Parts: sequence; C-alpha cells; structure tokens
Amino acid sequence: MPSKVSCLYLLTVVCWASALWYLSISRPSSTYVGHMSLSIRKAAKPPKNITFTNIRTRPLNPHAFEFVINEPKKCEDVTPFLVILISTTHKEFDARQAIRETWGDESILADIRILTIFLLGRNTDSVLNQMVEQESQIFHDIVVEDFIDSYHNLTLKTMMGMRWVATFCPKAQYIMKTDSDIFVNMDNLIYKLLKPTTKPRRRYFTGYVINGGPIRDMRSKWYMSRDLYPDNKYPPFCSGTGYVFSADVAELIYKTSLHTRLLHLEDVYVGLCLRKLGIHPYQNSGFNHWKMAYSLCRYRRVITVHQISPEEMHRIWNDMSSKKHLRC
Repeated sequence: MPSKVSCLYLLTVVCWASALWYLSISRPSSTYVGHMSLSIRKAAKPPKNITFTNIRTRPLNPHAFEFVINEPKKCEDVTPFLVILISTTHKEFDARQAIRETWGDESILADIRILTIFLLGRNTDSVLNQMVEQESQIFHDIVVEDFIDSYHNLTLKTMMGMRWVATFCPKAQYIMKTDSDIFVNMDNLIYKLLKPTTKPRRRYFTGYVINGGPIRDMRSKWYMSRDLYPDNKYPPFCSGTGYVFSADVAELIYKTSLHTRLLHLEDVYVGLCLRKLGIHPYQNSGFNHWKMAYSLCRYRRVITVHQISPEEMHRIWNDMSSKKHLRC
C-alpha cells in the first residue's frame, strides 16, 4: 500500500498541475516591478526573540518582514556542514522537485549533513501561495517572508536567507546560495572545495568573481540608475547564480545590509556588503554562470552550471551517478 507521504506527494503534483493550468487560461500573467519594500502585511506583531546584537544606530533597511512559512527547528538537533539556500519562484515546483531528487537530496552524502532550503516571497496570487504552503507541509524545506516575490526583490530574498541562517542555523559550517536552474556538482563542492576534514574557514567567500560597473542602458535587465548607484565601478562581487561562504559571514552580511542602501541587483548588493566588511571574494573558475553543453568529463570539472531545466537536471544527474567508475 502506498505510504501517506507518497500519496500526499502525488496529490501535490496533481494540484500543482491543475492550478498552473487554471492560471494559464484564466488569469493574465503579471510581474511586480514596484518599490522593493512593498509587502503583504499582517496584523500580527513582529516575531519576538529574533534579534541581533551590536546594532547601535537606527537601521536604514530594517527588513521588517515576517516569516509566513518557516522551518525554525531545521537545525535544532543537527549541525549541518552545508546549508544550501535556493532562490526560487512559486511556479517552479518541477525545478524544486528535480533538485530534491538529485543534487539537493539531503541524504545524498552519508557522512556529510546537508540542509536544503528554498527561498520565496509572497505571490500576488493566493492560489499559488496556497500551493506552496501545501508543498511546504510535505517537504518542510521552504521559507517565505511577506515581501512581494519579484525579480526586483531578489535582494530581499537573499537577505531573508542570511537572516534565517544567522537566526536558526548559526552553527552550520558553510552556506551556498544558488538558483533553481543551477546544476551543482556536489562531489566537487564538498570534497574538493570545502574539504570536511580540514579546519573550517571564517570570513570566507568564493564564487565566480565579477569586476564590472553599472549598466546605464534602461533597456537592460541589469540597468542601474545614477541616482541609485552613482559610482562607475562595482566592488568585486560573485555571480548570484552560485556562491559559497562560511556561515559566520551570513550574520555579518545581514547586519551590514540593515545599514546599506538596497539595490535590486542581489549579487552586486552582496558585494557592497562584503566591501564594507573588508571581505574579499575569492575567484573560483569552477562556478559557471552560463549554460554549458553536457559531457561527463566536462561536468566533472565544474561546481555549478547555469540554465539547466528539470528534465536536464535528472538526465545529467543519472548519467553522472551511473558512470562514477569511468575515468576521463
């Protein structure tokens, strides 16, 4: 007889498919492009006992959002070696499930404790919010705050992840922030980069480091106005498609963000916070922020690959898992 979890999972998949079909034929798609701090507010008071010390001035960005879905006990009985924070959106159930079944499987490495957390804001569509809540009740790996989930609020989503780690999982050793269309080579990430048998690093940050400046063309996805950022160069920053840092940096970045003017470009904003902290990100060529055609030997050399669909995720994972005995 099928287990209760299997039945719930099957029901969730059916509900997701029905909801997305309904939305596609009956509701026009829309993208929120308003001010970054617009949020869905509840009458409830801010959560208690979530405080950070040594903040002596009034915050510029108080991050006054509430957790509407949370997993506060995720690290209560364990000390993870790695927490993976995955930025996702409500309609990406297939991508989340592909990650759960491949490189994001928390039981994938028997000797290493890994936690996977999916990060979302609130959607303007109540049906999608309800579907995510049901998904959370099955998998217990979703965290949501009550800001509007949109491209322009990606920075808030990442700061929520930093806040969650600092508040509910401060004893983790390392954190990875990535996106839901990224394939991660976990063997390279864990054993070649982070090396569990070595002493944990502190004030450590690595990824694909970009040295560039703001794009002033208003037609660009990465447009940055002079009013918001007048300088001609950004500080070195890691591509938001995937970066890794020691867990102590999460609280440092979160605290710094409270006093740093928000930018909608999440990876640039993290770079600004790192500059204030005096932390220089290390370049690592294993982090690819572009799509790369699959070959076994090529993917064995990298840590991340961008623009991977759920179907590709399964196919790549299955191929690499079944051919570990082969040499390149």
